[in-house]
Amino acid sequence: MSLMNFISKQFIDIIQWTAEEPGLVAYRFPMQDKEIQNGGQLVVRETQKAAFFNEGKIADVFGPGTYTLNTRTLPILTYLQNWDKFFESPFKSDVYFFDTHDQIDRKWGTTQPLTIRDKEYGPIRIRAFGNYSYAIGDVGPFWSRLVGTAERCTTEMIEGQLRGAILTAIATYLGQSNIAFIDMAANQEMFSQKLAEAIKPALRDYGIDLKTFYVQSLSLPDELQQVLDKVSSMNMLGDLNRYAQFQTAQSIPIAAENPGGLAGAGAGLGAGMAIGQAMAQSFSTASSASSSSAAAPPAQLAEDPIALLEKLGGLLAKGILTQQEFDAKKAELLARIK
Repeated sequence: MSLMNFISKQFIDIIQWTAEEPGLVAYRFPMQDKEIQNGGQLVVRETQKAAFFNEGKIADVFGPGTYTLNTRTLPILTYLQNWDKFFESPFKSDVYFFDTHDQIDRKWGTTQPLTIRDKEYGPIRIRAFGNYSYAIGDVGPFWSRLVGTAERCTTEMIEGQLRGAILTAIATYLGQSNIAFIDMAANQEMFSQKLAEAIKPALRDYGIDLKTFYVQSLSLPDELQQVLDKVSSMNMLGDLNRYAQFQTAQSIPIAAENPGGLAGAGAGLGAGMAIGQAMAQSFSTASSASSSSAAAPPAQLAEDPIALLEKLGGLLAKGILTQQEFDAKKAELLARIK
């Protein structure tokens, strides 16, 4: 191996990251015991940032552009290395590139239901799912908290940590809010915005900017959903007769699946429906009786005595009444007229 080939392998003139990969968010430039040439070039493309590190501490950070590496463009590294302004020698430093474009369609969801205190139904458990997007904002905390000394960092490697931070922020927010479950489900766009504001500080601690956050599904566990459905149904039905009919209709498919079928469940269905109808009828009868007794006069007082005499005469002519019965009733009616 010639001396020139040996020297060319020991120094780096251009530092750049051209082979970006989907999902790769941080990449350490391979030094392989090489040194960076003073006056060399650093090329940072759009949606990238580059950072120089000295003994595990972040030094100088660069956004998109082309830079000549010297004591002026590396002020922090110059200070840490105690270089003077006439520094001419090659130097060693770890260089990381970061992908800062939006990481879209990331999934989040509750692995276990979250318990919250609903202002209408009391303590309830809810499940929620959706997606979000983010981008690396501050490479310092991102590197120190999520990358460390790894040569590569992907979205999958940090997914669990971010999901945990998101769910913790959601649980804390819901525990302090008084938003009813019905209101959450009815306006998911506004609910998503409120959750996004609660989550942003948690992700910012990792140097990550939350770009979008959406709640796509919000639900109760099955047993609580059934209770909520019954309460809603009762409010919609309004009266006991319709509720009894609704309960019967709801029970028919269940009874059909039982060993006794509809016949075996008939007594139970009939009893349930009868109870509902009896209660409804009792309310209806009581109300009708009270209004009738207060407003309606007796039938015999409402009828005209002369008209009754004419009807009695007709019954006498047909032989339905005897003369004696007719005379007695006639005397009673005439006495009432007086």
